[in-house]
Amino acid sequence: MIIASRIAGFGHYAPERRVDNLELELKLGLSPGWIELRTGIRSRRWAAATETLTDIAAKAGDMALDEAGVDRNKVALTLLATSTPDHLLPPSAPLLAFRLGLSASGAIDLAGACSGFVYALVLADGFVRAHGKPALVVAANILSRRINMKERGTAAVFADAAGAVLLMPSAVRDSGVIGVELIQEGQNYDTIQIPAGGSKRPLESGFDIDEMRITMPDGRAVFAHAVRMMTQSGARAMERAQLSSNDIARFAPHQANSRIIDAVCNQLLIAPDATLRTIGEFGNSSAATIPLSLSLANKERCFASGECVLLAAAGAGMAGGAVAFRFA
Repeated sequence: MIIASRIAGFGHYAPERRVDNLELELKLGLSPGWIELRTGIRSRRWAAATETLTDIAAKAGDMALDEAGVDRNKVALTLLATSTPDHLLPPSAPLLAFRLGLSASGAIDLAGACSGFVYALVLADGFVRAHGKPALVVAANILSRRINMKERGTAAVFADAAGAVLLMPSAVRDSGVIGVELIQEGQNYDTIQIPAGGSKRPLESGFDIDEMRITMPDGRAVFAHAVRMMTQSGARAMERAQLSSNDIARFAPHQANSRIIDAVCNQLLIAPDATLRTIGEFGNSSAATIPLSLSLANKERCFASGECVLLAAAGAGMAGGAVAFRFA
């Protein structure tokens, strides 16, 4: 009987180009140390000019599939969480599935911004439980091509990366996704945005190119919203899973800002040494940060049977959520 899903493989990819803070601080007219002091970021990865979103997503997906050792003809669903698809149309997920050799897989993009991986994981878990077939979840972004160098608060933060997990059916009770809380604050919808390019403000002659880049006018407001939403959803996900903070072996928050991570850990009473932190080396790649962190952590020390992890995120659109997950 299929009563749960399990993570059978992890994957990640970060582009080779490493951009240190000093390089950006010189461009942005900032004093040395300004970026790390405010964000916790020391460096980030930016994709090469020849790399596409599908390129980096495929590298993470390949790793997860190889680690799982799954027959690729058995994978039935591919979900790609991204805010930077190769094109507005068509979606990138069908091309990703084709490149990975997933001939029997349906495929769709999910535009969930920083929370995209959390939402995709929940949807993939439901698919695996309902249909008893494997599902691949990939989160990938090339945000370096959407940076506005006139806005130092965002230019210093965003990065490129991809992460992936392969979900398989499981008959182990009380395992896999055991607690979920998905939330939104639509009243704060426009705190992070790319103003133009959608149907509301289509591209027309004479438009300002900066309107096609990320803007975050009020970083303080975003900070407060993110801390509140990640704390709230994390606490409710643990409650639904009947877990306490002491039961969380590893916490994988969205890597937006080290001070946000610290504040959420403090409010959830999660020990600092249980918290995965990749922001210092890899920056903020939006939806990709959580699966990237999970894959790197698994490489360092494999997730053990019975180990409980908590995932939490909040971001653009003020969509957020958390997942409590127990490894089988």
